[in-house]
Amino acid sequence: MGRDLQLRVATPEDLEWIHELRHRVYAQELGQHAPDPAGRLRDGLDGDNVYLVAARGAARIGFVSVTPPWLGRYALDKYLSRDELPLTAEGDLFEVRILTVEPRWRATAAAPLLMYAALRWIAARGGRRVVAMGRTQLIGMYLSVGLRPVGRTVHSGALTFEVLTGNVTELTKRALECHGTTLRRLESAVDWRLDMPYAPRPDGCEHGGASFTAIGTDFRTLHRRHDIVMADVLDAWFPPAPGVRSALAEDPAWAARTSPPTGAEGLLSEIATSRALPTDALAVGAGSSDLIFRAFGQWLTPESRVLLTDPCYGEYAHVTERVIGCRVDRFPLRREDGWRIDPDRLSAAVASGRYDLVVVVNPNNPTGRHAPAAELRSLITGAPARTRWWIDEAYLGYVGLAESLAGLAATDPRVVVCTSLSKMYALSGMRAAYLVAEPAAATELRRWTPPWPVSLPAQLAAVAALREPAYYGDRWLRTHSLRRQLAEDLAESDRDVLVEESVANFLNLTLPAGGPSAAQLVNECRRHDVYLRDLSPLSPRYEGRTVRIAVRNTVENTRIVAACRAALDVLRPGRAPLVAGSAR
Repeated sequence: MGRDLQLRVATPEDLEWIHELRHRVYAQELGQHAPDPAGRLRDGLDGDNVYLVAARGAARIGFVSVTPPWLGRYALDKYLSRDELPLTAEGDLFEVRILTVEPRWRATAAAPLLMYAALRWIAARGGRRVVAMGRTQLIGMYLSVGLRPVGRTVHSGALTFEVLTGNVTELTKRALECHGTTLRRLESAVDWRLDMPYAPRPDGCEHGGASFTAIGTDFRTLHRRHDIVMADVLDAWFPPAPGVRSALAEDPAWAARTSPPTGAEGLLSEIATSRALPTDALAVGAGSSDLIFRAFGQWLTPESRVLLTDPCYGEYAHVTERVIGCRVDRFPLRREDGWRIDPDRLSAAVASGRYDLVVVVNPNNPTGRHAPAAELRSLITGAPARTRWWIDEAYLGYVGLAESLAGLAATDPRVVVCTSLSKMYALSGMRAAYLVAEPAAATELRRWTPPWPVSLPAQLAAVAALREPAYYGDRWLRTHSLRRQLAEDLAESDRDVLVEESVANFLNLTLPAGGPSAAQLVNECRRHDVYLRDLSPLSPRYEGRTVRIAVRNTVENTRIVAACRAALDVLRPGRAPLVAGSAR
């Protein structure tokens, strides 16, 4: 198949051919449906589902349909109730259906490529599980790609189908393991018009930070940092405190060549003093991810059961599901509830005691919502004794340090608090964080901590930062003002976009349904050297339409607004900006 093989989302012009091919195959060839005098086959999902199309030049070759969970209905609903097929009630299930290829192209790579494209499209929208109806005559093909029967059979016309399901990550991994050579070869032969990369990240975890790629990860073009707006990562818009800059500038050559205190004793002492915590309840690491990997690696096994909020910081799903292999459930947060954690719902979810670990990011990244400390404390107090709670307070300074549960963590063996010093203290490049746990748990974790866990420059910077609370308190307040102005300016760009402020140093912008995707907005803004974060891979609850935007300084925020307006002019021609006096 030549280089002109194209994979794309169906255009309006494709739909007539799709309906005609469906009729030829499923009515005339296979007898699943009665022939239609018009020679077209449609169903109730048309217009709401997504068709992916393979074409070569002007010739259309095949298509596959994807039904996303936010539609609230599936083609399978015609055959099985939610009680008969409970997985359709889970809220994050994607349905893949009617994979269809023109007869003369069935012996080519068209069908596998369409299936692979469907998996990539689903993963890019945060999909974790798929369901499909596989013809019994082709069951071997479906089993070979990793799909598994759920024990339900469906009859439709002259055909019999098995209901099949699979985990998106596992299906993608299997595709790459079994057909990686072919897929890599085809990459250069395919005109990939979908809004996600052809290949997934090697580690399978989606992070921000594409902006550094634009600057140059080989560090040879660092001058590009003055051109790039790095709003895809939540680094501070302000510089470190004057004392931090002085500590780093005093003798950088000495700091670079000198080994730091083996156990970061001075840093531990400063954290204990500034946070009024016992030193023996602390452990430090080179950023919160270091502590997550180290602690979870010690506490969890593939038999462990973990509950994560959904949406949630992506590192937690990556470590628990893909690195350790735990059994992970999601506690859904809902846009209609303002993304808040309902303490009664969460209390009911953990009441059985089946969870070894519950993770709460507070304030939540990426929703930006904060659960009051009193609510969480009450919830934890009433929870089963066997369940450990991990509270991530990376952005708590923007709410107020009085809301920390660190004091509870120092005395309650069920509670651990993790705090990054990177985001709130403008030290992301230094990588420093600490964990608070009951002394026995903290001691055990320190035993598994290698010597010199935090570099000397990072220790110097962190200690100096903790000694300047007034400077940072002022910067956090200024962040709120900048965020409010950025939200107002973005809302004025398009009356149909939804702008949701967080309590921290970012906000979320959601595009209207039926319009461009978040990935398209991100890609279009990059033409202006403005980098935003597509939240779609983190959760299907964002429906592929939400971007996160970090708060930057006034000049860069102005560039963000201008880039978003220019991008929306291209993606939504004829859109309606908010006029003076209109309601927001």
